[in-house]
Amino acid sequence: MGKGEQTRLAVLEQAADVAARQGLSTLTIGDLATRTRLSKSGLFAHFQSKEALQLAVLAYARDKFTDEVLRPATRTRRGEPRVRALFEHWLQVSRCSNAECLFVSASAEFDDQPGPVRDQLVRDHRDCSDSIIQMFRTGISEGDFREDADPEQFAYDLHGIMLGFFHAHRLLGDPRAPERARRSFETIVAAARRH
Repeated sequence: MGKGEQTRLAVLEQAADVAARQGLSTLTIGDLATRTRLSKSGLFAHFQSKEALQLAVLAYARDKFTDEVLRPATRTRRGEPRVRALFEHWLQVSRCSNAECLFVSASAEFDDQPGPVRDQLVRDHRDCSDSIIQMFRTGISEGDFREDADPEQFAYDLHGIMLGFFHAHRLLGDPRAPERARRSFETIVAAARRH
């Protein structure tokens, strides 16, 4: 990786942290230049516009989620173990990383703002749901889950659990948020499991 790409990644890491805490719309090239001690013109050469910066931050967070949650889960045996691994990795990363919170905060921030950033957020959320659905479907084909179980409903329920976890963990500071999320997860897995 060249120096330019290293600089770009360092800037995106800082930008993702700021966006997760203060909002994706608060990001500016000027503010990032100050935070990273780089020139505005240098950062402008990397991103060209505020919207391009926002989209780059989303791509950075998406790649981080893929590397830290989805890929490790796919290294686990197909079926229920893989679905469990997905949940546990997601929960762990969400406790330690601001990149995950970025998707939650940006979704609320851009849900009624048409444009490329909202469109990308929609694609990212749909891709995440599709990944959950596919993992759950393999659980059906492996015989771990009932044949009549609804993969879309499972993905919806799991996403709801994670949103509840973010709220309890980040906003309310509930020390039992991981335990509560795990209990909710066990409920939806038990409901889907082949008996």
